[in-house]
Amino acid sequence: KSQATMICCVLFFLATECSHHRPKNHIKDRAKLQNFEGKPGTGRIQEKCHEPCLSSTNCSQPCAKHFRGEIGFICHQKKWQKLTETCTSLSVETLFKDSNAALRLSVAAPSIPLPILDFRAPEPVKSVAQRICKNCPHDYACIIDVVKSSETTSGNIAFIVELLKNISTDLCGGVTREKMKSYSEVANHILDTAAISNWPFIPDKNASSNLLQSVNSFASQLHIHNESEDIVDELFIQMKGFHINHNTTKRSFNFSMSVDNTTESILGMIEIPRQELQKLPPGDTFRAISIAFPTLGAILKEPHLPNESVSRPINGLVLSVILPETMKEILFTFEKVNKSRSTRAQCVGWHSQKRMWDKNQCKKMVDTMDKVKCHCNYTNVMMSFSILMSPKSVSDKALDYITGIGLSLSILSLVLCLIIEATVWSRVVMTEISYMHHVCIVNIAVSLLIANVWFIIGSNFTIKSQEDNWCVTVTFFSHFFYLSLFFWMLFKALLIIYGILVIFRRMMKSHMMVIGFAIGYGCPLVIAVTTVAITEPQKGYVRCDACWLNWDNTKALFAFVIPALVIVAVNLLVVLVVAINTQRPSIGSSKSQDMAIIMRISKNVAILTPLLGLTWGFGIVILIEETSLIFHIIFAVLNAFQGFFILLFGTIMDHKIRDALRMRMSSLKGKSRAAENASLSPTNGSKLMNR
Repeated sequence: KSQATMICCVLFFLATECSHHRPKNHIKDRAKLQNFEGKPGTGRIQEKCHEPCLSSTNCSQPCAKHFRGEIGFICHQKKWQKLTETCTSLSVETLFKDSNAALRLSVAAPSIPLPILDFRAPEPVKSVAQRICKNCPHDYACIIDVVKSSETTSGNIAFIVELLKNISTDLCGGVTREKMKSYSEVANHILDTAAISNWPFIPDKNASSNLLQSVNSFASQLHIHNESEDIVDELFIQMKGFHINHNTTKRSFNFSMSVDNTTESILGMIEIPRQELQKLPPGDTFRAISIAFPTLGAILKEPHLPNESVSRPINGLVLSVILPETMKEILFTFEKVNKSRSTRAQCVGWHSQKRMWDKNQCKKMVDTMDKVKCHCNYTNVMMSFSILMSPKSVSDKALDYITGIGLSLSILSLVLCLIIEATVWSRVVMTEISYMHHVCIVNIAVSLLIANVWFIIGSNFTIKSQEDNWCVTVTFFSHFFYLSLFFWMLFKALLIIYGILVIFRRMMKSHMMVIGFAIGYGCPLVIAVTTVAITEPQKGYVRCDACWLNWDNTKALFAFVIPALVIVAVNLLVVLVVAINTQRPSIGSSKSQDMAIIMRISKNVAILTPLLGLTWGFGIVILIEETSLIFHIIFAVLNAFQGFFILLFGTIMDHKIRDALRMRMSSLKGKSRAAENASLSPTNGSKLMNR
């Protein structure tokens, strides 16, 4: 009897809309269901599983009474973690009911027995387009209030994505500005920063890419009436458009949007080059439309990424563009969200069929600490673009410490090497071969010392980009002196061949010096000048983020890597030839003396060449994307300590130099003792007394 009375009261309440009949507990329930903004609260979704948590087991819990669907959990480290959620309060029926009645029903629902409430299977979303065409064919306004008042649960987000997808594919009439604004208001609701945390729990991992494709598809059918207009100006989606033709000058879209409610706005710009506009047929007018999303990058997932564990975060706005099919190239400028000095960027385009970011369709032109400029190819499947935090970006303080300490030690080692060579020079340059050997050591040390100095200078220009002529100068001299280091190593190998084959035995020392300097400095100069002459006119000589040879665009770095690694291979081959030839007995004292020198040079080359080659071998490895941090650390250690290696293996481990140092030290000690004895002699004493 009491149940029948309750049902009658509820029906009477709904029919008469008399608020004084509302029980007090209903008021409390409504307060719980809404937050201070008037939107449904977030406390209505069950977030805990009550079953025992066993490793890798799953659990599902039903949603609250006023939601359909369920929540899936997985047991991880003895704790239940939410995996999926399909809780939704939206349906095709609720979209077109009177919103006030629907709200009152949801408030009364906890007190109404389930048999009275009609929870039949909801009408499929596919039928929504026909219902919209019937109820609000001009602007879609009939669904906006219901959608915007709904809670952004994972289930509701998935429903709205499917809703937008079906509207874009089943249109009634053309897309007007009013329809576009209403459509964008619905999309803006699920792009809100408050909704981002619920996107990962949507079972359909293609939901975010479906949203992007639906918005792009709907916007591509928009008619623009004015010359230029701002079409949509929501917090999380903006849209602009204008007319273009064959005679239009360079046009651009400019956006300024906030990624969340706390950060400053970031900028994005799209430029249509003049040469692309000239591809349009004369006499006809076309439309260009652009859409900006500040939060879409945080939810856009790549379900088919080969390595799903690799994070590829977006570091700027996502910019979509809709252009005539004849236009293929477009320029983008993205302001970085993360402006860390160590953060590098990668220009990418979203491939709508592969559902992943594609780096092959974009080329990075400028990369500074604040912004990135990209040159991208536009196609029907490549309409949205952004910048990723490059997987090649390694920010670890250990690298900075290793580089700083290593370079300091390297410079001190090279200076000490030159001092030692100057000290023992007269005692170790007895023959032409030994003379040229030490000339090589000195020039190797000088080349690396100057290269390190230029490297330190260049490190202060890492944020100035390739537009700075200073950066080009620094890169040129760094390239030249690093190459000189290797070409003097090559000349050392040629000295070994000279000593073994004795083809130029009677060559004068001056002639050998000319050949040495031609190889050691002439060849690097030719390569360095040729590289800058070919690549600099197209702004492809230096990297976008550092003063060093470009890799991403022109592969100018090959102008250093290929000569260096070829010299490494040649030197190792020469060492192998020496190892074979030294098995043969030598005749004659002079020949034996030369062979002893050659053996010392060969040991020096055999040790230094692999070290130098291995160093820049790791330099190639770290250019590969997703390289482990350990490879960067190994390269930093080897590169920074090259000067120490040259001092150790090129100077200190040479027994002739050690012997010469001992003799020099003994000579100095002998002179100091003689001076001391002379000062204490009777003759000097009498002279002092006479004074």
